[in-house]
Amino acid sequence: MRVFFVVAIALFSAACGGASGPPYKPVADVKMLMASIMDPIADQYWGAVGTVIDDTGEHELAPKTAEEWDAVRNAAVIVAESGNLLMMPSRAKDGGEWMRAARRLIETAEACIRAAEARDKTAVFDRGAEMYDACVNCHVKYSPEIVNASKEQPPARTPKQP
Repeated sequence: MRVFFVVAIALFSAACGGASGPPYKPVADVKMLMASIMDPIADQYWGAVGTVIDDTGEHELAPKTAEEWDAVRNAAVIVAESGNLLMMPSRAKDGGEWMRAARRLIETAEACIRAAEARDKTAVFDRGAEMYDACVNCHVKYSPEIVNASKEQPPARTPKQP
């Protein structure tokens, strides 16, 4: 009977990650996570709908196929899950504002997912603005150099609501 308890405890410990720590292994720090995953995929979402005004006139942007809409939804899913990655112990800057900012990112990205699933270009645009605000509000506190640099750069395109 004693052997049963020892085996049960060993199996339980192995299933829970044991004394060696969690089963996951973060590879990227926050800066690398932003540069390699979050920035490119958020830009993909933000660039999916809107109007670009350039030297040749106005150009409406919107997904046209199911695959394009799926790509918009998938971008929002990646942003939402990246919020979870920001809450991992090796990346979380603190347990208060940082965690609230990450949860806000997740919540706004979830709304972006729903907008893309509805194939509603106005909602994609509007929810994308909310996601952008969630990003900027975090950057103001934790990466003000990013916010300041973006103020010095002219926008690459002039979006307007679809």
